[in-house]
Amino acid sequence: VIDAQANLVARWLGVGFIHGVMNTDNTSISGETIDYGPCAFLDEYDPSKRFSAIDERGRYAFANQPAIAHWNMTVLAEALLPVLAPEEGEAVELATGLLNRFPSIFEAARAKVYGAKLGLQRVEEDDSALSAELLKHLAAGAVYYTVFFRALSEAAADEAADARLVALFAEVPAFEAWLKAWRLRLAREEVDAGARAAAMRAVNPAFIPRNHRVEEAIVAGRAGDFAPFETLVRVLERPYEDQPEVAHLAEPPRAEERVRQTICGS
Repeated sequence: VIDAQANLVARWLGVGFIHGVMNTDNTSISGETIDYGPCAFLDEYDPSKRFSAIDERGRYAFANQPAIAHWNMTVLAEALLPVLAPEEGEAVELATGLLNRFPSIFEAARAKVYGAKLGLQRVEEDDSALSAELLKHLAAGAVYYTVFFRALSEAAADEAADARLVALFAEVPAFEAWLKAWRLRLAREEVDAGARAAAMRAVNPAFIPRNHRVEEAIVAGRAGDFAPFETLVRVLERPYEDQPEVAHLAEPPRAEERVRQTICGS
């Protein structure tokens, strides 16, 4: 269960998902995402981002979700103590040993997720630092998470696409230094550029259920028009494929379209 939960949370962080009510009764031992309530996906990258109206203190904020997953596993272990061993002390020792593995399991899972997002075929010691540095740049510039990684996928095949990446950042020299380090890291692997870009597109979605598009579908549905909802569902069945006819659904919200809070009813 620990392995499944660590890998699940690492994968959903990779696509910018924020579970709105990630408490113990909404955590499944099967390692599936259930009852996510007032969830949302990141627009701009912000590790402290939360949307749930009931999460006033940010307990389930984007960056807090790994620790919450660890806590949930701890509560499960407490419930299972009577069946882990006949003596309580032995049961606690066994459970503690397992729970102490969670951080390393999660970090390995996260490294695999971000390695794939960056187009890396193998894991090297400095890869986590490379991805962590990138996230700092994304946060500092409030760069759109999905938009950036999709653009990075294109840049993996063609360095001419770097201009689009650079244009996303206000602090250009700092990002250009990271971009150079990324390309040097790619050069250590003999992988065809086209194949690398295809692999990156397979893990960096072009389309997510952007909050403002979901809101549009809700408003239209209340008025009896389910076409926006049906279109959104159809597009999201193929989130990793370019769909030029609905390219507007991949675009971030304008200022007046931003959704800042979600409720369980949505």
